[in-house]
Amino acid sequence: MPHVPERKLETRAQILRSARRLFNRKGFAEVTIDEIMNDAGLTRGGFYRHFKTKDELYSEALLQFTCKDPPETWQSKYVDPCAKGVPLARMVVEAYLSREHLLDRDGPCPTAGLSSDVSRSSLRVKQAFRKVLESMLDVFAGNMHGEDARERALALVALCVGAMAVARAVDDPALANAFRNAARKHVFANSGWEEG
Repeated sequence: MPHVPERKLETRAQILRSARRLFNRKGFAEVTIDEIMNDAGLTRGGFYRHFKTKDELYSEALLQFTCKDPPETWQSKYVDPCAKGVPLARMVVEAYLSREHLLDRDGPCPTAGLSSDVSRSSLRVKQAFRKVLESMLDVFAGNMHGEDARERALALVALCVGAMAVARAVDDPALANAFRNAARKHVFANSGWEEG
């Protein structure tokens, strides 16, 4: 049966897609294994062929963001996958702080909506979340000069994540946009990456 390994990988990916979407919408505690499997069109029993625990699934769903293929719509609109250097850093900021990212409840970067959820999770989940944050941090720090490049990159990542988290939490679209736009302005002003 040559298609069994391929089918197993396809099923695992299907579970991860459903889990990622549901975790983004509801958070870890509010999503059940039954709900994930139902959304994936599978039975609960099939879950344990792929994951030992819901916690393991959560950490893998977070990590899936860093290697998502194809990227989310809000990413592909702003980021050229061939870009490098400062143009890539600018694109990451534009995508992360975009209105499309703000409105995407199914496929946002986990840093935008799951920070407080992850803070109550296991070490494994926190490690996965850190890897997602570090991917942004590496792009930022790698495109800054000076001895304090990493420290400035840390502050800019915190500014982006904080602005998006607050923008997603407020009930006033104008205020949400003001947070995103102010963060964007300050990231560009403090990074040396003039707005493109």
